[in-house]
Amino acid sequence: MFTGIITDIGRVLSVEMRGDTRFTIGTSYDSDGIALGASIACGGACLTVIETGVSAGGGLPHWFAVDVSAETLSKTTLGSWVEGTEVNLERALAFGDELGGHLVTGHVDGLAHLISVHPEGDSHRIMIEVPEGLEGYVAQKGSICLDGVSLTVNEVEDRRFGVNLIPHTWDNTTFRNRVEGDVLNMEVDLLARYVARLMTTSAVHGGK
Repeated sequence: MFTGIITDIGRVLSVEMRGDTRFTIGTSYDSDGIALGASIACGGACLTVIETGVSAGGGLPHWFAVDVSAETLSKTTLGSWVEGTEVNLERALAFGDELGGHLVTGHVDGLAHLISVHPEGDSHRIMIEVPEGLEGYVAQKGSICLDGVSLTVNEVEDRRFGVNLIPHTWDNTTFRNRVEGDVLNMEVDLLARYVARLMTTSAVHGGK
């Protein structure tokens, strides 16, 4: 589990095509403290660490590697990652950690589109269009996760919703480089997913 609070911006160092695709990601996390098999949310997708090491050159001092299946590549933005792509990173939540955002699983529900980006005071207001079928999971003042970032929904209209990015979020996530037309990994709120499931089950059984 994760919280949607980004703690590092990594960078794709290499992409290797094997049976699965292996990404090596540079990070400021101390690789000595990353156990093999650990989960790290990369751009909002929960991935398993299979190797770690220390970078030989400058820049980000450490790295970790993950293997990604064809299914994950097809259902997330990871299929577009190339060497140099910046990635929002979050270590898995540990018992006793502060829950600063909302509970996030790292399971991407769909690909959302960034419709507009506008400065608003010191912040930025962005408008997002959700994939068809997921609009019912987005509610005003509810939580949403985009590219691994926990955000609060400000307003909703049909399949579009707006969120406000404060300067800290803008400066410390990959949103700082986002432009209109970009595609984002979207995970709906865990509570919304189960409420929708319960309502569907209730309707099927006639409310009994």
